[in-house]
Amino acid sequence: MPTDDTIRTAVRTRYAGLALSGQSCCGPGSAGGAGYAPEDLAGLPEEAVMGLGCGTPVALAGITEGETVLDLGSGGGIDVLLAARRTGPSGRVIGVDMTAEMLQRAEANAVRAGIDHAEFRLGLIEDLPVESATVDVVISNCVVNLSPDKPAVFAEVARVLRPGGRLVVSDIVRTVPGTGSTDPDGWASCVDGALHADDYLAAIAAAGLGGVEVLRRDGEGSHVSITVRAVKP
Repeated sequence: MPTDDTIRTAVRTRYAGLALSGQSCCGPGSAGGAGYAPEDLAGLPEEAVMGLGCGTPVALAGITEGETVLDLGSGGGIDVLLAARRTGPSGRVIGVDMTAEMLQRAEANAVRAGIDHAEFRLGLIEDLPVESATVDVVISNCVVNLSPDKPAVFAEVARVLRPGGRLVVSDIVRTVPGTGSTDPDGWASCVDGALHADDYLAAIAAAGLGGVEVLRRDGEGSHVSITVRAVKP
C-alpha cells in the first residue's frame, strides 16, 4: 500500500499536468457526459469545462441565495462558478484544492466569469483551511476517491458545516470487493482509491452526518458514480 504522501504526490502531479494542458482525466471525459445541463454550461469560460467530474452535485444540492458553499477539490472551478450563480452576490463560495496549478486556473476562470464572491484556497481536504461551523453546503465532484484518508475528509466536512448544513457529493465507488493496487498512479486515475459503496456511505455516517442517502447512480460494472446527500444534525 503506498503511503499517504506518495498518493498525494501522484495525484498532485497528475492534476497539475491537467491544469496546464486542459485535458480530461476522470469521469466520462466531457462535461456534457457528466450530466451538466446545456443551460448550466452556457456562459461559463471554456477553460472551466474540463470534464473531470462524475456527477452534478450543484444541481442536486438545493443551493439558495445567500448560502455559503464549500467545494472540496475544486479543480478548474466549474462547480464553484455554478454554485456562485445560485448563491448570488449575497452568498459566498469557497473552493479548496491541493494543486496550485488548478487554483490558478480556477481563479482565472472566476475573473473571466465575472464572479467576485468566490475564492480559492490551497489546502488538503483532510485538513480544510476553513473555520468550523461556517458552511451551509459542502459539495465535491469525483475527488474524495483520491484521498488516502477518507474518514478524515468526512470528519472535516462535519466540522465545517453549520448545524442543519448538508453534504452533496458525487464520487466513484466500487460495486465489488477490492482494495486497489499499490501503484500510486492507480489512485490518481480515480479508480484504485475508490471505496465499496457500502463503506463509502458508512464512512459518512461515522463522521456524525445523518440522513445519508444516494440521490443518483450512474454507470455499470465494478466502478460506478453515485451522488450522496447527508445532513449535519
